[in-house]
Amino acid sequence: MTLEPIQLGVFLFITGLIAFVTYIKCKDQPRNPDSNREYFLAGGGLSWIFIAGSITLTNLSTDQLVGMNGSQMFLVALWEFSAVVGLFILAKVFIPIYYKYNCTTTTELLEKRYNNKHIRATISILFLAANVFVFLPAVLYTGSLFMKSVFGFNFPLIYIAMAFAVLGAAYSIFGGLRAVAISDTFSGVLLLGLAVVVVFLALQAINFDFSGIPKERLTLIGDNNSDIPWHTLLTGMLLIQIFYWSTNQVITQRAMAAPTVKEAQKGVIVAALIRLVIVPPIIVIPGIVAFKLYGDIGDAAYGQIVGDLLPGWLVGAFAAAITAAVLTSFNSMLNSSVALYVCDLHEKYLTEKPNVPKLSGWITLVFTAIALMLVPVYEDARSIIDTLQKLWGIFSMPILSTFIVGLVFKNVNAWAAIIAALCGSVAYAFLLYNPLGLEWLPHYIHIMFVNFFFCVGLALLLNKVVFKQKSEFVLGQPLLD
Repeated sequence: MTLEPIQLGVFLFITGLIAFVTYIKCKDQPRNPDSNREYFLAGGGLSWIFIAGSITLTNLSTDQLVGMNGSQMFLVALWEFSAVVGLFILAKVFIPIYYKYNCTTTTELLEKRYNNKHIRATISILFLAANVFVFLPAVLYTGSLFMKSVFGFNFPLIYIAMAFAVLGAAYSIFGGLRAVAISDTFSGVLLLGLAVVVVFLALQAINFDFSGIPKERLTLIGDNNSDIPWHTLLTGMLLIQIFYWSTNQVITQRAMAAPTVKEAQKGVIVAALIRLVIVPPIIVIPGIVAFKLYGDIGDAAYGQIVGDLLPGWLVGAFAAAITAAVLTSFNSMLNSSVALYVCDLHEKYLTEKPNVPKLSGWITLVFTAIALMLVPVYEDARSIIDTLQKLWGIFSMPILSTFIVGLVFKNVNAWAAIIAALCGSVAYAFLLYNPLGLEWLPHYIHIMFVNFFFCVGLALLLNKVVFKQKSEFVLGQPLLD
């Protein structure tokens, strides 16, 4: 498909409208421009609607729509079904704790539980490594790939990525979390609505007939050779969801920006319901249909379906929705990454009271430049979603172990947890890339499960043997006292 004037007009109109409405909603809000709470938590003024919208669209971007549809099988819907459990744990377990400790970043909880700023800084660095070197470039790559697939652009993909990066950085620099969350919500309504239309048109295109598609692409029970073997649901899958939804700054930052715990919980529960009912069909059905229509075309499947099946003017609207999704995911991750740097590193080790907007602007530009340089790395990935999940494991279980040890035990030396987390990251990376060619290694989700308990056990062992401290089991006792 080639870009037509009506598509371009609709695209520019909707993109501009979202930006204008976001500006109107933000401009009259009272704010303290030098406040971390204002810039990173929207002054604690987000209602449940914007929390639900921002959580939904921060996660649901092109890495989900393009990546999951690119697998061209129903099995990847298991990520979304299990995510519902992770969101409920965030709402009922972690949100009350974050609010009790008055946290700006999730890692601030670690400093207060371990009484040590170095564990906060260490875990922030791990989060930043994942965000800046893995997920920011992946969002730019998948968004650019979608636009190129839909419109058939013949210029290098990196040019599209540069446009996304500049616009996303502008949102993050000039608006902070408030602008990010508001634009997320309006964009989310548009994206979810059009994504449902795509599902319906895709089903119409094959007359609702899935015959001829291999049964392994239509099952929710994966065998040992699939991307998600069924038995991984009993091991590492739940831990992955707890980590991502309950400790990941990119997600929890929205939930920590409400005026009350109940308002935050309401937003998270609504996000969970959206993820249960609406998200699974839109991230698998178009890809399955694309397999029947075009064969195994991988991550190009979603863009091909949208370009072929939507009417011309709706292609422009959908491109605007995807652009909004890319921008909001990108600027959400940027804003959260900058929050980690400013609050956990710069203010703790360099300048106690910096000019937050100015410092955040410069750090945003640095992170954006790094992400752009890494976009070409993802062009050779077999499956972007599988690649991202594997890479998350380098950081996820070691990070989660520090939270669980800090919440479940008292009197654990912070350095024991830090050393255990770093060892866990190295161990997982070694097993993931398997330089020795070991043939007996289990699925990477099982490795993550084992790695989590390795990190917890090593932290407690080092605490007792090296640091001569006796940990105290406090699970079941009131953590909020």
